[in-house]
This record gives sequence, structure tokens and C-alpha cells, in this order.
Amino acid sequence: MAVAISRDDVHFEREIGAREGLTVLRCGGPTRSDTVRNALEALAGTCRDDDWILVHDAARPCVPPEALVRLVAQLGDDGVGGLLAIPVADTLKRGDADVATPRVVRTEDRTQLWQAQTPQMFRFGLLVRALAQTAGRDCTDEAQAVESLGMSPRLVRGSVANLKVTFPDDLRLAAAILAAQVNQEVQP
Repeated sequence: MAVAISRDDVHFEREIGAREGLTVLRCGGPTRSDTVRNALEALAGTCRDDDWILVHDAARPCVPPEALVRLVAQLGDDGVGGLLAIPVADTLKRGDADVATPRVVRTEDRTQLWQAQTPQMFRFGLLVRALAQTAGRDCTDEAQAVESLGMSPRLVRGSVANLKVTFPDDLRLAAAILAAQVNQEVQP
């Protein structure tokens, strides 16, 4: 397992430290796609083109183990790969361009919309090609880069517990989810 961090990160060793089986790659870039591209380049000598790569975002600390098992099981022999995602449940409103006081332009059809999560799982060679093709364009996830090759990544049902920590309030929710997950592991 490898973790890609900023070249000048000063927190990792202090907060996490050395872990058996974990390789720290100091190759972080200005964007997620740059960081993943750099990490794949650093791993090139140790990976074959058909090796599976799981890309996980540290902003999602609560991914349930059963979601990971489901991802690996459902993609094991898939020709493209895919990602954890959950169907959109909320009503979605498209806003106008007024940033200060936006108004609804329309309500979007959510019936085929999914919220992408991580990890996202693709073959090493495919991911390298996809990220090379999209270099200079900021893909918001690896699935988008793979889509640029004309491929359709598979959606594997994730979990609402796999939230993305984006806003300060998300930290409290993540702490509660992690505590509940620990309590579930302890229960007989």
C-alpha cells in the first residue's frame, strides 16, 4: 500500500508515522489528478499494467470495510474498473450564475445520478493512459479520466457513511461515524 503526500508535508510522520507495509510517496501535486499521476509514475517499476490500483481520497476517512469488499468483488474481472458511488436521493436544483444571491434555474432529474466516492479501482496501465490523456485538464476523479478514453466505469454501491470531509461540520459527523464503526467491531 502506498500513500502520496506533499513533498513538504510535516504532519505525516508526527501524526501517522511509519507503518508496516506502507510506502510513503512524497510526490503530491497541485491537484488530485497530478498527485495520482505522480504516484503512478513512482510505482511504475513495481506495478504491471494489469495490476489493480485503488485510489482513495484521505478526505473520506469513514469508508466501511464491507464497501471495500463489495468494490473488489464486483470489479475483480471487470474489463474497465469502477468506483464506489451512491444514488442521489436529494432533489437537485440548478442555480443561475449569480454567486451572491443565486436563484433556481430548474430542478434536475436525479433518476440516473450517482454521487461518486472513493476508492476508485482501475488497472494500472489503463489509469496511466487515462491520466496521461487528460494531463493539463483537472479531472475531479479517476473515473472521469477513464471516461475520456471512451470507457464506462462501473458503479458499485457505496455507503452514506463514506462521507467526504469538506466543511468544518463534517469533522464532527466523521468522528461520530468512526466511533460507531469502532463500536461495531468491538461488539461480539
